[in-house]
Amino acid sequence: MRFKITHQLYWKFFKKINFGGLKSIFFITSLLYFCIYFFYNVDQISFDINFEKNGFNLSLSFLFCILSVYLNAYAWKYIVKWFGKEFKSNNLISFYVLTNILKYVPGGIWHFVERFNFLKKISNPQIALYSTLIEPYFMLSGSFLLASLGIIFSPLYFFLILPLIFLNRKLIYFILKRLGSLKGKVFEVLKLIKTKSQFEKKINIISFFPTKALLLEIGFVLSKFIGFYICLNTFYTSNTLNIIFLLVIFSLSWSIGLVVPTAPGGVGVFEACLLLFIGKNIPQNTVLVSLIYFRFISTLADLFLSFPFLIRKLFKRI
Repeated sequence: MRFKITHQLYWKFFKKINFGGLKSIFFITSLLYFCIYFFYNVDQISFDINFEKNGFNLSLSFLFCILSVYLNAYAWKYIVKWFGKEFKSNNLISFYVLTNILKYVPGGIWHFVERFNFLKKISNPQIALYSTLIEPYFMLSGSFLLASLGIIFSPLYFFLILPLIFLNRKLIYFILKRLGSLKGKVFEVLKLIKTKSQFEKKINIISFFPTKALLLEIGFVLSKFIGFYICLNTFYTSNTLNIIFLLVIFSLSWSIGLVVPTAPGGVGVFEACLLLFIGKNIPQNTVLVSLIYFRFISTLADLFLSFPFLIRKLFKRI
């Protein structure tokens, strides 16, 4: 009885914490850190690049960023399938790809809103909502699993596999309830009522563990990393790069950018974290240039894929 009361007190205290404010502070701090880092090294930075020599590398980075979006879209399709709704056509994938650019819109929820509205029309509101909410958790689990390779550097990285424990049929309800409380803004925008009975009635998880969806999310993060690694190799030709070390800090930095939705698309947060984690292992000016080029290429890939969606939205407003 005492444990139950204590648990309730801790949970009430936890709910009173202004996570929105903390995220905003973290985002602003990260952005300031990156800007200070940039201006401190600006005299050593050169954006000149020989496109005849390095154009192929940058194009290859762009293609891997394109691939990452499609892997992410297929992962979402398998998440929806895991929840009991299968689609034979690729409309779900196409719509996911088209709306990916909306993650850069301030607020960090508008790509969720568009995908929810689309999926609700062809399934039910519960599958539409929870498959959309849970997707970032899949991404985080895949990214943490890759970052757990850092166990070769420290045993503490072992704890990064903990999110995987909850990705099963028995515990996923717990995760979805918590995501529902954390994403209260989404519920408010969509004007949905959270009811456990509706959730259990409309969701039918088809297997114990979502293997395909998780593997695709891992592939998504790996593709992003390869895109960044190619950019880094373009500006840093030394053979001293430790690819495992880079993969670990990339995955951690990307994960932090993901869970700070105040930052559109993780802008500023991902870059600041990677600069912090990489330290003096690689020249600062080289890392900065690589990050800026990678951010530009990654955003360009999202914009390229979402261009038809943006044109359609524009003509609707005219």
